[in-house]
Amino acid sequence: MAKKIILVIDDEEINYKLISEIFKDKYAIEYAANGKSGIQQIYEKKKYIAAVLLDIKMPESSGYQVLSALKKTQLSERIPIIMLTGDSTAETEQKCYEYGAADVIHKPFVPMVTKHRVMRAIELNENKNELEKKVSEQTHILKSQYETLKLQEQNLRTNNYKIIDVLCTIVEFRNLESIYHLRRIKGITKILATAVMNYYPEYELTPAKIDIITQASAMHDIGKITVPDSILLKPGRLTRDEFDVMKSHTTRGCEIIKMLEDIQDKEYYEVSYDICRHHHERYDGNGYPDGLKGEDISIAAQMVSIADVYDALVTDRVYKSAYTPAKAYEMIKNGECGVFSNKLLTCFELCEPEIEELIVKTKAAEQREQGESDNKY
Repeated sequence: MAKKIILVIDDEEINYKLISEIFKDKYAIEYAANGKSGIQQIYEKKKYIAAVLLDIKMPESSGYQVLSALKKTQLSERIPIIMLTGDSTAETEQKCYEYGAADVIHKPFVPMVTKHRVMRAIELNENKNELEKKVSEQTHILKSQYETLKLQEQNLRTNNYKIIDVLCTIVEFRNLESIYHLRRIKGITKILATAVMNYYPEYELTPAKIDIITQASAMHDIGKITVPDSILLKPGRLTRDEFDVMKSHTTRGCEIIKMLEDIQDKEYYEVSYDICRHHHERYDGNGYPDGLKGEDISIAAQMVSIADVYDALVTDRVYKSAYTPAKAYEMIKNGECGVFSNKLLTCFELCEPEIEELIVKTKAAEQREQGESDNKY
């Protein structure tokens, strides 16, 4: 392997000869008599230069001018530049370092000191370059691994969503609800969550959290798969015992969600579990199953709760006909369906036109789908 180069830029050739004697066994020593020629050689041979020994006072371009030019191209960071000067004042040394010099050697040269300081500068620079190379390589590897894991996580989350949607759709069909019920619950939850994020930052909602809450809202009634048809589809008023069985869909749903824990990421699992268990809690503590009160109920469960109540009011059920969106809004606002927080009711009021538009669109799509299905037969 060819020797690395030490380039001496000095208008006095005697200095080049002295330095050549010091380093000739280990490095190829090359010479430039002025700054302009030196810069040209650095650009041409930058891959092979181990260090540059640069005199300050030279014709055409001073050492400071050479340093300044190299600093602009960042070459002074890749190649150690060691200044040569007969001026031993602190001001001169400070100026050299400010311009980007790696070290300063004073004339006349002391061979042992010169060799030690140049070799140290070269070694430090090589170590720095090697470390930067390793960091760059590791960063590239870590970035590639991160992208792979991110893609795998996204694929896993997408598959989770699909599995959950299928399970929840089965529950809705059994409950004589269409898939549009879940779409409305998700849509209303997302609309409310966006308003809460914008108007009540204390809940610390973010677009990412809203996405998780929206997807998890589909899990709210998964426990109804355990409720007997005689109760689930009863057109009349439930007895006390029957209502107790119906209420158990919250806790039984959590048992089902717990069985899915291994295929869900931690945050999605926790939000799904919370929504399923607490979407029938009420702000005044008169809900179930845990009788939570006020802000002990998570904002996710609160939002899904009001979305579920509103959708139940505006759609036909086995035990009642649909109310108009305006009537449903008034019933919720007046506390006829349980107590909700003032903050959530404020957001609900602000979002009411957007929510009503969602209801109209999904019902129209549902009717078109039903019409197409009837025409097949």
